[in-house]
Amino acid sequence: MTYVEDELRTQPECWTRAASQAPAHRAVLPAPGERVALVGCGTSYSMARAAAALREGTGQGETDAFAASEFPYGRRYDRVVALTRSGTTTEVLELLGKVRGRVRTTAVTADPDTPVRDAADDLVVLDYADERSVVQTRFATTALTLLRAHLGLHTDTAVTDARAALTAELPPDLVGRAQFTFLGRGWTVGLADEAALKLREAAGAWTESYPAMEYRHGPISVTTHSTATWMIGEAPPGLAEQVRATGATWIAGALDPLAELVRAQRLAVAVAAARGLDPDRPRHLTRSVILAP
Repeated sequence: MTYVEDELRTQPECWTRAASQAPAHRAVLPAPGERVALVGCGTSYSMARAAAALREGTGQGETDAFAASEFPYGRRYDRVVALTRSGTTTEVLELLGKVRGRVRTTAVTADPDTPVRDAADDLVVLDYADERSVVQTRFATTALTLLRAHLGLHTDTAVTDARAALTAELPPDLVGRAQFTFLGRGWTVGLADEAALKLREAAGAWTESYPAMEYRHGPISVTTHSTATWMIGEAPPGLAEQVRATGATWIAGALDPLAELVRAQRLAVAVAAARGLDPDRPRHLTRSVILAP
């Protein structure tokens, strides 16, 4: 069993633990009414986007999400929350350094014994969700679960559905598809982006991701019988029928959206195995991006 496969299987337990610990971190996570920016790189950026949409969508305050390298330093925020598994990512550390003293910062990390400990004002440590794999699975979803719980949006259904996602068979013939498209709405757009990223990282697959309503504005034109289109969350009316009309396979997301992401993680591992690839050794990637000064 690969590292990534082993780690993704522990997500239900990690989510339960993160949800139970959310009240203890209330003082260092965004308070209702604060103007907040969530930042990250790669997978953490996708989770930041999902969390930002959840927070603003429930009326808890203006919330933006940025790739750490694209942060708009001219904007005013009450708090910046950085998601960083390794605590060493160059862009995140640079951002925290630049805003230090001007805005309160919180870092959510798996490893406190790294430079992020001194770069951020406050730290939330999810060391039990740390990973040996390059490809992120459980840290990302555990960080998002912590934020969902902090917002009062986590339910036991998410954990139950995650267990189901780990045991249920993947749709037949899915592994052999040539193209994978993931769709989302609202907070699940970030999850769709992350699902597509997992297939690219672990299996070198041709994947795309879009807001569900945008899919019909051009991208559906490349959909064929070799495409699997996977909806994370509730689909807009009529979209499933339009996708099926192209000859593609339509996959409806019936589980909690975060549990659907677990299914996509499993698919990434399965596609990698079918293609003779090692998902623990993705091409051109490292566990943390540290740029030379």
